Amino acid sequence: MSETSLATQTNGTTENGNCFDILKVSTLFESSLLEEDDVQLDAYLAAYEEIMKFFQLMGSVFSFVSSDVRSKIDILYALRAKDAEEKEHFNTFKTMLEYEKDAQLLNQKGYVSGSRTLLRLHRGLDFVYEFLNRIQAIPDDQKTVDVCKAAYDDTLGKHHSFLIRKGARLAMYAMPTRGDLLKKVCTNVEAAKENLPLMLKHMRINYDRTEELYTLYDLHSLP
Repeated sequence: MSETSLATQTNGTTENGNCFDILKVSTLFESSLLEEDDVQLDAYLAAYEEIMKFFQLMGSVFSFVSSDVRSKIDILYALRAKDAEEKEHFNTFKTMLEYEKDAQLLNQKGYVSGSRTLLRLHRGLDFVYEFLNRIQAIPDDQKTVDVCKAAYDDTLGKHHSFLIRKGARLAMYAMPTRGDLLKKVCTNVEAAKENLPLMLKHMRINYDRTEELYTLYDLHSLP
């Protein structure tokens, strides 16, 4: 089977032709993993662009996270664009964290921190992983609202204000059954079920590695 045919089977499609490509997310997260436990920023952002398509396919249900994710991705794109070719401060997670910490930029007034921005995306990825991982364990006819609430409360909700948590939980009441959700974001549900575990595996490795880097540089508490 050609790569194009396989992608067609595993993608969901929106009205403007965008799609959520499970295999592409998996490949990008895998390719972002560098030697010495580092992560390449460009591949990570490309993977997150695909996750954004999942949010878009779900519509207003995930608006509590999608708008914030979009702005954070754009901030990191802007920092990459400013990178001088000979310096590459924002090429990898390690180079970014080291540069901003050593240059004492993290508390500099008016400076938009890449480390702080990435930490927000990192927390969002935790939610995405937990939600998609947990829906594997429920039947197609079961509503995903309770699974989504539990995943949110255990991850991203810990970092949101009361008002955001309230709005997010209200939006989740519109969550469909697992079967309907997969049909909404994937044109081939069986292929999606088959490829989801591999995507989650690479996503989790990336998350754990990022978690370890923020621990190494003592940056989990960035405001």
